[in-house]
Amino acid sequence: MGDYEDYARKNFEDHGPKVNAGKKKEVAFGIEEADALNAVNYPAKDTTTKAAAKAAPVAAVPAAATTESASTPVAAGAGVALGRGLDVGTANLVSSCQDSTGNVNLKIQRNAFIDIDCDDYTRNMLTRLGVQYVVVNNRMVVVGDPAFELANIFNRNTRRPMKDGMISPDESDALPIEKMLLETLLGQPQQQGEVCYYSVPAEPIDADLNVVYHQGVFGGLLKGLGYEPKPLIEGHAVVFSELAEDDFTGIGISCGGGMFNVCVAYKSIPALSFSTTRGGDWIDHNVASVLGISSSRACGMKEKGIDLTNPQGREEEAVEIYYRNLIAYTLKNIKERFESSATMPKFPDPVSIVCAGGTSMVGGFVEVFQEEFDKIQFPLEVKEIRLAEDPLYSVSKGCLVASLSESA
Repeated sequence: MGDYEDYARKNFEDHGPKVNAGKKKEVAFGIEEADALNAVNYPAKDTTTKAAAKAAPVAAVPAAATTESASTPVAAGAGVALGRGLDVGTANLVSSCQDSTGNVNLKIQRNAFIDIDCDDYTRNMLTRLGVQYVVVNNRMVVVGDPAFELANIFNRNTRRPMKDGMISPDESDALPIEKMLLETLLGQPQQQGEVCYYSVPAEPIDADLNVVYHQGVFGGLLKGLGYEPKPLIEGHAVVFSELAEDDFTGIGISCGGGMFNVCVAYKSIPALSFSTTRGGDWIDHNVASVLGISSSRACGMKEKGIDLTNPQGREEEAVEIYYRNLIAYTLKNIKERFESSATMPKFPDPVSIVCAGGTSMVGGFVEVFQEEFDKIQFPLEVKEIRLAEDPLYSVSKGCLVASLSESA
């Protein structure tokens, strides 16, 4: 067994009891039986983070609100402001809300699952480790982080409800899995029709895809939970969460698992939005192909920690090569679309480029981005290229800003 499988196995054994041990509730599974999953509790990771310094007036938000920052945990029983934010990511789902003291409460869950043979040994192992599952056609299904860790142990790929930034057409179980994860992350609304802004990709420029079905599916799932769903383009959400000090002017890039989403905004108004179907999954797939490993292992290798400016060994060099190619591809497309647009506003001052999303969290990302940026003649004067304050939570926080603005 390779080094990473050993690492994954030890990590899983050390941290496996992330959920309540001893619950081995078996339920039928399928689109029509999805409601049966409501009782299965798959806890998500909780954290707190800072909210944007102020909210922005946007097309769908008639009023502005101010969200204050705090770093202390949300107090038990603290009132929660109306309005939710939801990052619908290929790799992770992230929800956010704000309590009465200004703390932002975030929950994150890996958007993946794995099916395992249903036998007594595996059943007992999962129960001992405190990993919950449901039974699907005589196979056990594990979701979230435990699914990812098990995939690395067995050198398998997880199954993904989403592909290339949208609901996967190849997964018949995608809808009930997403419904279950959304119920875990959001829970019931505080009042019927509570606003929930959720992220959607911009129209991709390198694939014959549209976001209409994907947007409708998640809008329907949220409406079924009792929320009033409102879509927000992913790159635009990064602008809301990260560019308050720049009067919401600049370039927000959400570097996700399925897509890179780009938004060029002037005073909160999107001047250019597009996506590409290259993201973290594209890197994982290509690294896995050239190294002869699973995509889950390639992803785990990145998350274990590497530095793009100093790759060690053949595996890390492969990751660096594909990261550099993806960044160059993104910058090339921003430049071409900026230069070809007849409606682009004139920016009087240099702007910031802010990168968010899980794919941007690898070591040396900003340095490699800067190197590739310096190779092209960018059509806009840029004052800085930086990483979002909380890259993994940035999109959800931007959606929350929009929700709080409308709910104020």
